[in-house]
Amino acid sequence: MDNTLRRTPLYDLHLELGGRIVEFGGWQMPIQYTSILAEHQAVRQRAGLFDVSHMGEIEVSGPGAGPLVDQLVTNWPTQLEVGAVLYTPMCREDGGIVDDLLVYRLAADRFLLVVNAGTTAKDLAWVSEQAARLASPASVTDRSSAVAQLALQGPRAEAILDPLLTADLAALPFFHWLKADDLFGHPALISRTGYTGEDGFEIYLGAKAAEPVARGLLRAGAAEGLTMVGLGARDSLRFEACLPLYGQDISDTITPLEAALGVFVKWDHDFIGKEALLAAKERGLTRRLAGLRLGQRAVPRHGYPVVADGEVVGEVTSGMISPTLNQPLALALVPPRLAELGSRLAVRIREQDIAAEVVKRPFYRRARN
Repeated sequence: MDNTLRRTPLYDLHLELGGRIVEFGGWQMPIQYTSILAEHQAVRQRAGLFDVSHMGEIEVSGPGAGPLVDQLVTNWPTQLEVGAVLYTPMCREDGGIVDDLLVYRLAADRFLLVVNAGTTAKDLAWVSEQAARLASPASVTDRSSAVAQLALQGPRAEAILDPLLTADLAALPFFHWLKADDLFGHPALISRTGYTGEDGFEIYLGAKAAEPVARGLLRAGAAEGLTMVGLGARDSLRFEACLPLYGQDISDTITPLEAALGVFVKWDHDFIGKEALLAAKERGLTRRLAGLRLGQRAVPRHGYPVVADGEVVGEVTSGMISPTLNQPLALALVPPRLAELGSRLAVRIREQDIAAEVVKRPFYRRARN
């Protein structure tokens, strides 16, 4: 087994900019450049540039591409128009989540699956296995090493990127993509998605184009306060927006229904795991993801017990003191009757039960124009 940590095409730029490098999902990635708090605030107030080239890209193409992708995920990709994107869980037969991903419809018979870095190999194997099991006339191709991905996020993201394109970026709807022919001399696919709770764009490029485009964006965005942002702020930003983290809020032992992702389960088409999810729905769930606000300034971490009337009833999946809201908040799996707004619970932190209340999710929602 090769345990060598991988590097993205921007590794040298991360070092040049003072990035503190850590291991993440088999990659050497920057956790921060200045401070997590400063980078978090930069994205909420101005704009941040993320290197997300560690994410995986799997292309499914050919005459069987649509039916195969429909079977793979709980959402309904063939209902997309070309140029659209959707978010979806991908489940096992028992309803556990293999991964959560974005599906891009590139053409009538061509889809791009953008998957999590730490699960790329697992996802590729799963997709390939299902294609073989279903005898699908579709090709499954790993594009990950050839594709770099940058994320430009924040309220000033459009103002930074729009002047660099001939396309009308303002007209690009949320969860759609367009092609740019000449972004600092390089072709790119640009989508309006994100993992921060802010407006923003994902920029897909050839690996060799990543560094010149990143440098160009940093120059172009300097007047708008654009800064590089690491994994630390990426996690705090996604947490405030209640966007799930694979391996914590969702996993192969947690179903989309338990993770409060039922809106992304489309029951009127067939998909792997549908029977198990229908059966669980009929039986009634035993746990469901809820948002908690703690009554004291303590940090609720992944795995901490959640308590009701002195009994452990669940556990924290993600938690922190929110940089934007300045409150201790958590996501936790608890019995459905205790997931209702206003329910009184506690989080056990260092053998002390800290009072908590179930509150509305997402914790943070950006202002809309």
